Amino acid sequence: MTTKRSAGLLLFRQSGDENAADDGVEVLLGHMGGPLWERRDEGAWAIPKGEYEPEESPRDAARREFTEEIGLPPPEGPYLPLGEVRLSSGKLVTIWAVRADLDPALMVPGTFTMEWPPRSGREEEFPELDRVAWFTPPVARTKLVASQIHFLERLLDLLAG
Repeated sequence: MTTKRSAGLLLFRQSGDENAADDGVEVLLGHMGGPLWERRDEGAWAIPKGEYEPEESPRDAARREFTEEIGLPPPEGPYLPLGEVRLSSGKLVTIWAVRADLDPALMVPGTFTMEWPPRSGREEEFPELDRVAWFTPPVARTKLVASQIHFLERLLDLLAG
């Protein structure tokens, strides 16, 4: 059995306000779409990412997935590697950070199809991410799915020097 792999981009911006908490850093997160997440907020946001096959490079996959999930072209680099995290499921997630600004109102989400309601035999289409928003690190820690908080911490360590 081959290991499932996923890659994504964590956008960040800085206000330049040295007096702001975390030096004015904000990160862009997406709220997971579909009926299983619609009523959740804390722990229901994620870094835009997705699975890829072995023949695709992780960085190319991260850029492709950004476009698929957000509906906008990925920002240009430089791409700062935040490394990998192995999830309890065994999936290996690789994330890059990139400094960019993006207006959440411009998002055009990609979609996925699933049977809904369960065992109904009906297929429904849902957005992969139903919205995106900028968060300061303290708020992002409460919004992110737990397995992705490592990437936020790595970004903050990198920015701190």
